[in-house]
Amino acid sequence: MTEVLSYRPRPEELAYTFGGREPVRRVRPGTVLELYTEDCFGGRVREVGDLPSQVCEFPFLNPVTGPFFVEGAEPGDTLAVHFAEIVPARDWAVSTTFPHFGALTATHTTAMLHPPLEELVWRYDVDVAAGTVRYRARRGDYSVELPLDPMHGTAGVAPAAFETRMTIVPDVHGGNMDSPELRAGVTAYFGVNVSGALFALGDGHCRQGHGEVCGTGVESAMNTTVIVDVIKGAQTPTPRLESDTALMSTGSARPLEDAYRISQHDLVTWTAGLVGLDLLDAYQLLSQAGEAPVGNVCDPNYTMLAKVDKRYLGPATAYDGVHARLRSAAEGYLATR
Repeated sequence: MTEVLSYRPRPEELAYTFGGREPVRRVRPGTVLELYTEDCFGGRVREVGDLPSQVCEFPFLNPVTGPFFVEGAEPGDTLAVHFAEIVPARDWAVSTTFPHFGALTATHTTAMLHPPLEELVWRYDVDVAAGTVRYRARRGDYSVELPLDPMHGTAGVAPAAFETRMTIVPDVHGGNMDSPELRAGVTAYFGVNVSGALFALGDGHCRQGHGEVCGTGVESAMNTTVIVDVIKGAQTPTPRLESDTALMSTGSARPLEDAYRISQHDLVTWTAGLVGLDLLDAYQLLSQAGEAPVGNVCDPNYTMLAKVDKRYLGPATAYDGVHARLRSAAEGYLATR
């Protein structure tokens, strides 16, 4: 019988780091986790007059739910997390511009003499049944419906070597990668660094453009269902994603070209091993068949993805078919819930 854990954290139980936290629960591989995650502002930004600089307190931003200790996960293993369902928990969501955060403004690492951008808040109406979110201009009458495409910006495990990282930072442990590719139906793979892996999740977006250019997506609390599993003895050097049709590798670093190189290097070497290709043959194949979706270009580290359609990889199967198995388990669970 499938084990199910439903968990809604109290505000004081939210975490703001990966690492440095005791687990909130212990679960076994194969457990279904039904989780509530708060938005990146902790639910404090609700209207256009709620400026984050006034209603939020740094560093209590970008909270995550967890961490969860997964029995049997040890360093050298891989934690597989299948995202079965991601549903906005409210009928509204928000997005913002910040004076010193985003891709098109001065930041603490890109010092400029021009005035910082104005801090503004946009409120979106969320219609889950219709599958839309409504954008409204702040300074004009323009309005348009956008497709709902829920995703999680932040997911990961505890870093290695006793390190503690703020949830806003993406790196090899995962973190705030902000990739629209992390949606329902996708399996994420994280290399395990500490006993139990200590998985945590947050930063739900109703949708987000590639790059998260202004620094925020359409930020929303989420009700999210995932299934966790452990792949023993499998090395995963940087977070990877698998959908029904594609394999993806992430890279998080600064400058952006290094994030790009990390993601491409991992996908090239992963493909070479899966398909049985010479390294340069894999390099050539992905140079012609690969894609490069952007995760974020605004966080302390930037995130790039390297992506390849599975139809170019022949019969190769990643992680002995874990994605297909978890996908089937998720569909069965959701059908009977």
